[in-house]
Amino acid sequence: MENSKEDYKIQSFDQDTQMLLKTALKDPSVVNLEKVCNIIVDQSLKDQVFSKEAGRMCYTIVQAEAKQNSGNVFRRNLLNRLQQEFKKREETRTRSLQEWVCFVTFFCNVFDYLKVNNTPMEALVHPVYDCLMKMAQPEALLNEEEVGRYDGFQTDIRFITGLIVFQVDCLVLQLHRIGEQLEKMNSQRMDELFFLLRDGFLLQEGLSSMARLLLLEILEFRAGGWLLSGTAQKYYYSEIAD
Repeated sequence: MENSKEDYKIQSFDQDTQMLLKTALKDPSVVNLEKVCNIIVDQSLKDQVFSKEAGRMCYTIVQAEAKQNSGNVFRRNLLNRLQQEFKKREETRTRSLQEWVCFVTFFCNVFDYLKVNNTPMEALVHPVYDCLMKMAQPEALLNEEEVGRYDGFQTDIRFITGLIVFQVDCLVLQLHRIGEQLEKMNSQRMDELFFLLRDGFLLQEGLSSMARLLLLEILEFRAGGWLLSGTAQKYYYSEIAD
């Protein structure tokens, strides 16, 4: 499963860490998997690009460990660490919007890759929903006072708008990736999430044009059975490019 994308991501670490991760990907039985897990999670929380790919790396290690019949040490440590980060999500969100977005991205990435009998892990369904619901709340879509906490001074509207799009963009990307899987696991919560998104699109004053476009696109995406028509794709992506 090791591929060029994983190789590329590993190159951002120091030489010793690169060697540790490369070994874990091929022969996890000979390394400290708790340490490997913490390295991956820590990097995912501060590097948004890495957080988008880290689930693939975790999957590779889990698969390699299974082939060696050496238990599920890495999976257990990963789930324990995710639980710890989930419990302090409000603290993370308050301290750093970027770290919060990285956490949600990584969490959803792990949900996408780590399966049990080709089915998403039941234990992750509600926590993932909780994170996405938080991103869909009105105060998350647009709340100048809340956004202002992240930098400690009065922020101009361009910076506020950038933060909002950053958060909405993350939400929409995760729903593109795992929305259909989540809905199959719990359709009621997906309905609740999309009620929030619909209200945000229709009722939220001051929402940026980009955030509004992203919300409209995901509403149509789900309404189409988690697909967009060719015409809709052309419209939305041409608008985003412009």
